[in-house]
Amino acid sequence: MKSKTPKSKKGKRKVSVDQGWEAINPRAAGIDIGAKEHFACVPAATTPKNVRSFGTFTADLGALADWFKECGVTSVAMEATGVYWIPVFQILEARGFAVILVNARQTKNVAGRKSDVQDCQWIQRLHTYGLLQGSFRPEDAYCVLRTYLRYRDELVSARSTQCQHMQKALQQMNVQLTQVLSDVTGVSGMAIIQAILAGERDPVKLAALVDRRVRARPIQIQKALAGDYRQEHLFVLQQAVSLYGTYEEQINACDEQIVRETAALPDKVDPQRKPLPPRKEGRPASKDQMQGQDMREMLYRKFGADLTAIEGIGVTTALVVLTEVGPNVAGFRTEKHFCSWLGLCPDNRISGGKVLSSHTRRVINRFSDALRMAAVTLERSQSALGGFYRRMKGRLGAAEAITATAHKLARIIYRLIKHGEAYVRQGMEDYERKFRERKLHALRKTAMSMGFNLIERQEVTSPVS
Repeated sequence: MKSKTPKSKKGKRKVSVDQGWEAINPRAAGIDIGAKEHFACVPAATTPKNVRSFGTFTADLGALADWFKECGVTSVAMEATGVYWIPVFQILEARGFAVILVNARQTKNVAGRKSDVQDCQWIQRLHTYGLLQGSFRPEDAYCVLRTYLRYRDELVSARSTQCQHMQKALQQMNVQLTQVLSDVTGVSGMAIIQAILAGERDPVKLAALVDRRVRARPIQIQKALAGDYRQEHLFVLQQAVSLYGTYEEQINACDEQIVRETAALPDKVDPQRKPLPPRKEGRPASKDQMQGQDMREMLYRKFGADLTAIEGIGVTTALVVLTEVGPNVAGFRTEKHFCSWLGLCPDNRISGGKVLSSHTRRVINRFSDALRMAAVTLERSQSALGGFYRRMKGRLGAAEAITATAHKLARIIYRLIKHGEAYVRQGMEDYERKFRERKLHALRKTAMSMGFNLIERQEVTSPVS
């Protein structure tokens, strides 16, 4: 497969190599990723024409790897452009190259680069001097599991859309099922909908299908099921129910793949030698099941720690951690670097010694989103994390409280994965006691700095006559 050498345009200044700079990666290459064409640049000393373009077919990517081998390239840098970088990354990594994926923020802020040729030259130049930092990417086995889990999230989202169509069709027929049932896709709701689609219109017979545990009274359910059953709305309801069942089947098939791939991953701990800690009080065992498998125990063997012991963290969130980060946090030096990668810490912008903004950095990270959702569930939790969320919400507001609690969860997860220790739950009473002690210490310190002594008030009891 022949590659093309791009012609330099008239008036374009060539990228020159700075004199006196130390080459950290002397055999570095840079690639500008495109949808139909990739531009690659190698060190100028290795070949007379060090910039070439390659197609996006598999044979073209093989020719790109062969050219890098001929030029003695050992390390390759590329920008994360959509999903077009994935085949290039995987093929080059399989051929033995050290490939790093670079955030476009590190390379785009340079004036005068208006072509793909200059882009690949600039990436190669920065990578040569070690000025590029690769984005974190877990090992390939965890990327495989990550693909299944991300696709499952898309299926769940599509299923939710069909649930909304079902609710809309029922509402247009004035069947107020949502007022008497908390979930129209539950056992009772689906039984009633299936009966309606089968031709049943009697509210009494439809109400008899409701499970006895439903709190609404039978008379209320009967009034809610007396509707205007129009044909066009029944057709929409039938289509939505059919698609809902289809997505349910696809999710189950995806769950089977997730269980299979998770079980094939290497274990970090043997439950026989280091037993699994007890389950959270009040949490049913069915919450930890997926396709009949105990995912809590399986994830414990993969992580070496029970992440589901943390308040707000369930099996689904722990799976997100496993697929987005992996079973170790060696890629992050400290928990501060870990939280920075998640975009959960202040991003201070300082100019002239003045902090212009300290808002968190906007990132697209599924792990960060999962932690924020876990933080929301702690609003009524009678635990230390629940007390922390409510205190932050009272001080900063709901949005900032969610970020602060997600940040705390991220630090806890980092420590559990790194050290493999069991999570020690802190109750509300212990948390409030320690918070009161910190407040008293701060008040005493303030009083002493102003020349006063802080004396606790003691209750005085009046004498009994």
